[in-house]
Amino acid sequence: MELYIKYNIDQMCKVLLQEQLDKFDIDCTVTEPGYVKFKENIPMEKYNQLIDSLKQYGIEIVDNQKSILVQKIKNAIIEMLYSDKGMQSLKISSYLSEKLDESYRTLSQVFSEVTFISIENFIILHKIERVKQLLMTESLSLTEISFMMNYSSVAYLSQQFKNITGVTPTTFQKIMKQKRIAEK
Repeated sequence: MELYIKYNIDQMCKVLLQEQLDKFDIDCTVTEPGYVKFKENIPMEKYNQLIDSLKQYGIEIVDNQKSILVQKIKNAIIEMLYSDKGMQSLKISSYLSEKLDESYRTLSQVFSEVTFISIENFIILHKIERVKQLLMTESLSLTEISFMMNYSSVAYLSQQFKNITGVTPTTFQKIMKQKRIAEK
């Protein structure tokens, strides 16, 4: 028997993080992806245990200002791309500047300095990941996905998809379908 699972990565991470914080009896709230608000200071020993516990799940605590800002940028972009509220059509520079209360130029410079890629390239990579997810889990046409992800045309989506993955969206769908059949 096999199961194909659709999941919400943000929700999954939030629940996992909350479980780990509860395990150490830390009074806090996970308010948004990548952000925890502590109600009081925690002892260093407990803090170090939490760090070690989170590492096994690939979660690390960000502790310098530039890295924190980059994480906020990534969270905002991912929130925008995975939103069901039509946020994909917003202009990214305005959205980020407004949400993070910084000029887009500053955000862009810090992001590139810390990650070695531009915000635009990060967005493209994540848009393509989202498109791949939609192609595998939803019964949407490429036209619907193109519109949903705010591409100017299906042709542009297909071109960008092929540049990143090496195959067209249609070929990707066929490969994934054959893989599922072969695994049965």
